[in-house]
Amino acid sequence: MAQTEPQTEHHHDVRQRGGFIISGLTSGHGVFHWFTQSLIAMLPEVKAAFALDGVGVGGITSIRELVSGVVTLPGGVIADALRKYWGMVLAVCMALFGIGWLIISIAPHYYVLLFGMAVVALAASIWHLPAMASLSHHFSHRKGTALSFHGVGGQIGDALAPPVTGLLLGFLAWREIISIYAALPIFLAFLVYWAFRNIGRTHEENEPSDEPSSQFQATKRVLRNPILWIVAFVGGIRGMAFLALITFFTIFLNDLGMSPLVRNLHFGLLMAIGIVSTPIVGYLSDRLGRKVVLVPGLLLLAALSFLLGSSGVGISLIIIIALLGIFLFGDQPILTALALDVAGDEVPTTVLGILSLERFLLSAASPLIAGKLYDDGFALGGLDLTGPQAAFTYVAVLFALGAIILAFIPLPRTNQPSDHHH
Repeated sequence: MAQTEPQTEHHHDVRQRGGFIISGLTSGHGVFHWFTQSLIAMLPEVKAAFALDGVGVGGITSIRELVSGVVTLPGGVIADALRKYWGMVLAVCMALFGIGWLIISIAPHYYVLLFGMAVVALAASIWHLPAMASLSHHFSHRKGTALSFHGVGGQIGDALAPPVTGLLLGFLAWREIISIYAALPIFLAFLVYWAFRNIGRTHEENEPSDEPSSQFQATKRVLRNPILWIVAFVGGIRGMAFLALITFFTIFLNDLGMSPLVRNLHFGLLMAIGIVSTPIVGYLSDRLGRKVVLVPGLLLLAALSFLLGSSGVGISLIIIIALLGIFLFGDQPILTALALDVAGDEVPTTVLGILSLERFLLSAASPLIAGKLYDDGFALGGLDLTGPQAAFTYVAVLFALGAIILAFIPLPRTNQPSDHHH
């Protein structure tokens, strides 16, 4: 009798439904991305306020990646062990996120700003682990699609942030905007705890894999999987390219002479296209296979990044931005789904931790390299590349490298639709 009670409670509790879980986690993801992207949208203002050069600007996103990278692998292992407390973990992350923005809004020095960015990064990267593992578990048949929807939540935040920030900059200083943003996550933390209090407990209570010894064995197996590490390495190279591109995108538009609003409408376009394309690209990867979608996508990004550096204001720039948006965000959830295909479902947050660790550690220095290139340009043979062209050529080379490695690694056939899940 005692056994059947939780079942009926689960049945009536809206919080246990797939639709509620996916929409709740997706919305939370949107908040994280909105605020983070708003700071990117205001980088020209921050650059002016602290009198930064390109390397100083790069340092802001570098510290974010470095902290994220350092916490994700231990965070992933701990999150698998604390599966029953995922709701509390998610709530604490949301509250910490608000505190980080509060520190940034009052930062008197560049180094205090970097500390605030570190707190923000810590909260955001740990949130992703239980959120994505929950989706992978609840939607085991349609991982690529579910993770893409989670990605879309982030992208809606990404797309709304630039135009809204551009408008707000007409009335408020950048510090005032961030201090308003700081209050919301602290309030939302209570809502998150209510919504996801039991998210790690569903269908898991009686599974033997919850025992520490078998979890340890599964973790060891995953850590010894060479294909997983190569997929994670490709994710890292792609992360290097993505981060360098995003960090200097608004600086580049600002240098083209755009006003804050026009600059951020262009930035918003890049984000908005991704909202539509990401679930389509995720669905195609579930149907056709991950590699078929990823390799051409990365090659296209390489070509477009190269073209971006030499384009001026006008219709060609808008076309390049729109085409970039199609694949720039869609490939990350597919790489995540691919890693879970390769490693299996036993310790999902550990797999996500490996993926994030390699991505963040590789990409942490990337904005600094791009910043140096943006400041100084470089000469290649007889070719003299100016700042933006030099930085975006570096981005293009990285995307192409990721595509080439991925094209040559043998992948299991498990990413075809399968029936072996129960």
